[in-house]
Amino acid sequence: MFTGIVEELGEITAVENLGDACRFRLRGPIVTEGAKHGDSIAVNGVCLTVVEHEGDEFTADVMAETLDRSSLGALGVGSRVNLERPTAVGARLGGHIVQGHVDGTGEVLERKPSEHWEVIKISLPADLSRYVVEKGSITVDGISLTVVDAGPDYFTVSLIPTTLDLTTLGLKQPGAPVNLEVDVVAKYVERLLASSQGAGK
Repeated sequence: MFTGIVEELGEITAVENLGDACRFRLRGPIVTEGAKHGDSIAVNGVCLTVVEHEGDEFTADVMAETLDRSSLGALGVGSRVNLERPTAVGARLGGHIVQGHVDGTGEVLERKPSEHWEVIKISLPADLSRYVVEKGSITVDGISLTVVDAGPDYFTVSLIPTTLDLTTLGLKQPGAPVNLEVDVVAKYVERLLASSQGAGK
């Protein structure tokens, strides 16, 4: 489990095509500290497994399913990525519960800078819109954010200077794809309500 609090802005240093998958080599001095084979690291919100670790770099295999359902397939050598290690038991939950299981992708539609923050508008797939509410939580490229405005096919978030400086959202321009993970609690509530309604018939 992750919290959506990005630990560092890493970089892809190599991409190896494996046919029905690919292997990324990524640089991240903070997340590789103490890393070992089999550990999980979230890369732009996608939970990946460490295959090898050497120095401040690690490799991770990405299946075709993940490449197709996330924005990782659009990345290449030199791409910057948000990195986060799983939260430790007993640690503070600084963001919200994030699984690292991408529900879909959106696209940066608009950026509106202000003096102390920036508002970003992001497209929202129709099948995810029911899980996104004003003042609710959403994960964008692995970043735990609060929804400002929720429309039928978009939502907006306000970003403070720290988020702009230390994550990929400070770099992405209109047209750029982003990974989205909705609040898992909303999905569980929906399933439970559907079950209870079905039992009452």
